[in-house]
Amino acid sequence: MPIPKLHIRPGGPDFLDLPWERPVLEWEEDRTVDMPTGIHRHPVVFVAYDEGIYAIKELAAELADHEYQTLRTLETRTKRSASPAGLVLRPWLDPQEEGAGAVITRYVDYAFPYRELVSGSGFGPRRNQMLDAFAGLLVELHLAGCFWGDCSLSNVLYRYDAGAIETVMVDAETSTLYEMISDGRRFEDLEIMRENLAGGMADIAAASGKDLDEADLDIGTDITKRYNALWDELNSDLLIGPDERYLIRSRIERLNDLGFAVDEIDVAPDGGSSRIRITVQVGGRTYHSTRLRELTGIDASENQARQILADLSYHEAKHGGSGSPTSKAVTTMQWRATRFEPFASRIAELRPGFEPIQGYCDFLNYRYRESAESGHDMGSTAAFEAWIEAGMPGYDPFP
Repeated sequence: MPIPKLHIRPGGPDFLDLPWERPVLEWEEDRTVDMPTGIHRHPVVFVAYDEGIYAIKELAAELADHEYQTLRTLETRTKRSASPAGLVLRPWLDPQEEGAGAVITRYVDYAFPYRELVSGSGFGPRRNQMLDAFAGLLVELHLAGCFWGDCSLSNVLYRYDAGAIETVMVDAETSTLYEMISDGRRFEDLEIMRENLAGGMADIAAASGKDLDEADLDIGTDITKRYNALWDELNSDLLIGPDERYLIRSRIERLNDLGFAVDEIDVAPDGGSSRIRITVQVGGRTYHSTRLRELTGIDASENQARQILADLSYHEAKHGGSGSPTSKAVTTMQWRATRFEPFASRIAELRPGFEPIQGYCDFLNYRYRESAESGHDMGSTAAFEAWIEAGMPGYDPFP
């Protein structure tokens, strides 16, 4: 039996029990599972292990190696790309042959392909969420120095992030990494995105029995507008006078509100004037998720983390002590032990397969709405039971 060459990353399975001597589409193993997925130009299967579910994509050896190495480097720069788990080479095949190599990536938990969001010939009430998510993904990849080269609906997985949508790039075979991406490469990526998304929306319209005139062909242009606004917000310099240093803190807080961490601040004189030029080096969109992890050990998406941190502050205001660091740490532990963990466990029990953290955010949204409508604080326990009684409603899509 031919023996493949495997490069496997620690922390996952060794994948040695899979029948690598056969093409993946011929596998009939107990480990293969059906997962929701988009359209692929290469054969893709999914396999389940105790450690999780993994996607295996077959392609030529050089392409497989390129994608694997790109994903490995990219995950040190951003959280918005698939996590590579292994590279497989079949030395008995021609390296240029489809299937001579394979890339293994961890399937994004609780994710789904774009077709779950489609309504008629477009994205309906989820359209604004889609636009913001796509624009944010491209901005983050470009900040990480990544030229994607093939941004499309099918090359992205989606998952709910509190009241928003999070997007994750899952296909990097056409990507190139730079220390800093040029404007020319950014504009090229945006043009590719516009063309690919127009084609994708035309396909969606056709599948819905709609005329091409009814397709949402301008979606790429709308994403580009949002991309440009966000890119300018993150990359514009700030000019301040000698007595306006408070604007530096305001600038940082504005970027943090957008979810972006600030890595470094450069301060320099602005020519011969008395003003100072402030340049902020922006990191990934992980400010609130990192903060939540540091405080509680809970891993959540960015918007989920923002809402859960607000709930923690709400709990501290109602049940906190002196406000000292020790008192805040104790209150945080009490919140996790008496609120978050019991509620999340109940959600997991009542809705198997549904992301408990997203469910917790759905509950928080319900508590806020009910409290606002009634004009008084409903309280967490009463709101949680009422939310369950109401059928555990989620966020309503908004236009």
